[in-house]
Parts: sequence; C-alpha cells; structure tokens
Amino acid sequence: MVIDDPAVKAEVERVFATYEAALVSNDVATLERLFHDDPRTIRYGAAENLYGMDAIRAFRRARPAQGLARALEGTVITTFGRDCAVAMTLFRREGAPGRVGRQSQTWLRFPDGWKVVAAHVSVIDDAPDEGASRP
Repeated sequence: MVIDDPAVKAEVERVFATYEAALVSNDVATLERLFHDDPRTIRYGAAENLYGMDAIRAFRRARPAQGLARALEGTVITTFGRDCAVAMTLFRREGAPGRVGRQSQTWLRFPDGWKVVAAHVSVIDDAPDEGASRP
C-alpha cells in the first residue's frame, strides 16, 4: 500500500476544498453529494450524533446559513492506497473567540467519486496542549 501517493493526495485535497467551499456557503446539495448515501454513514457534530444519510440530510437542510465562515489551520490529509483517505483540520470562527474546532473525515473512493463515510466535529477551549505538536 502506498501512503500519500501524490496523485491520490491531490484528488483528495481538491474534493476537501470543494467540501469546505460548500460548507461555508451552505451549498447543501454539494454537501449531500460528498457524503456516502448510506445508513451506515456517521457524522458526529458539535451538538448532534447523526447516524445515516437521512439524518445527515435532515440536519444540513435545517441548519441556519449564518455564521458558517471559518479559517482552517493545521490541515493534514493522508491517503492510504488509491481509495482511502483521512482529513483532519482545526478551524476558528470569528464568532467564537477562545475556541477551536476540530474536524476529522474518512473519505473513500466510490465509482461516482470520493465520499465521506465518517465525520466528527467538536469545539474545545483554545488552550495550549502540553506536549502536543502541530504541523
């Protein structure tokens, strides 16, 4: 298995950028397209646990479109072979000073493209981590 094949990594970086643009602009159709449409797809959010694409769809469609802008930092995308990747990033929002968000996504390649099959979002107080390193 090749880890971080440059061509595969570039593909995932592009789809990750597409996801981020859709997220901050509340492009629900694109967000839904980028998640695997399956009852086993999971998204743990900052305040919700969503099991299955039906629950993820309902959340996305009901979510307010305000306050979605954010700045990413420390993004790490690692690919495993040609069909699996993990994307991890930190984010900050102007409306949440002193807080840092964390997002992780597992992406798999399907015949119709790369899709998120598992995601986790959490927000914590922005305090220096003892012994932690950032990219």
